[in-house]
Amino acid sequence: MAHYLVTGGSGFIGSHAVDELLRRGERVRVLDNLSTGRKQNVAHILDRIEFFEMDIRDLESIRPAFTGVDYVIHLAALPSVPRSVEDPVTTNDINIGGTLNVLIAARDAKVKRLVFSASSSAYGDNPEFPRVETQAPRPLSPYALTKLAGEYYCQLFAMLYGLETVSLRYFNIFGPRQNHNSPYTGVLSIFITALLRNQVPVIFGDGEQSRDFTYVANAVEATLLACVAPGAAGQVINVGVGEQFTLNQTVAMLNRIMGLNVKARYGPPREGDVRDSLADISLARRLLEYKPGFRYEEGLRRTVEWYREELAAGR
Repeated sequence: MAHYLVTGGSGFIGSHAVDELLRRGERVRVLDNLSTGRKQNVAHILDRIEFFEMDIRDLESIRPAFTGVDYVIHLAALPSVPRSVEDPVTTNDINIGGTLNVLIAARDAKVKRLVFSASSSAYGDNPEFPRVETQAPRPLSPYALTKLAGEYYCQLFAMLYGLETVSLRYFNIFGPRQNHNSPYTGVLSIFITALLRNQVPVIFGDGEQSRDFTYVANAVEATLLACVAPGAAGQVINVGVGEQFTLNQTVAMLNRIMGLNVKARYGPPREGDVRDSLADISLARRLLEYKPGFRYEEGLRRTVEWYREELAAGR
């Protein structure tokens, strides 16, 4: 039985990672300041985990959470491209300053490995497709820049201090527990809740922008593999599915799943958004033996069902 610390463990991806770790019989600690994470995401397992309500911007306060830990999964961050454009300072403080604190605490506690949630947004508008880890990064937003800086800090800590690190560039993760009440939630959360509320979804741009939408269970599988895969230390690795769908295709798919016929409304493109995104996951397949278990439509069906239950319950 290994001992894991999940920063941001009551958030969207983090709470799924915690569930899966417990299912596998591991010991789990969660560190979260609940600024974007929600206690209700881990309410069903609070008696089985250690919960540290702390902010990663305070190095001295978070140190005890790292004591005796084997692996750190660092998911705590301030997400959202639009939010980072509006407030780059806070995004910088949390995503860069906070990540540095987590690395220092992990180094000093002598953890075996730290897995960092990087982002496909680091590629920006690089014209090469699919995205391969060797491509030059071209971040288009403060959020993307902070995630790229986190990767560099991870590589430095591996080189200077011998702390094993792996950076996973997540591609548009979606699924249950993505907070639909947040103004900065993901596009699929926005589309699904609009349709369930009999509202018209709004697409910013022409709808032909594409994404490698990745169901959360796939991301969790890759993340847990990255904790222990022998050849992964020191690497930056894409985590996606290797398929891309446009927003127009997505709305059509949601209509089919939900038995609707709703046409989207279109608005101006958003500043900082990437036009297209598609992961080359051959490195993840080779180093992690990662095989995405959920295709896009199956993930959408499961996500729609979860949101339907949430809205029916008034949450």
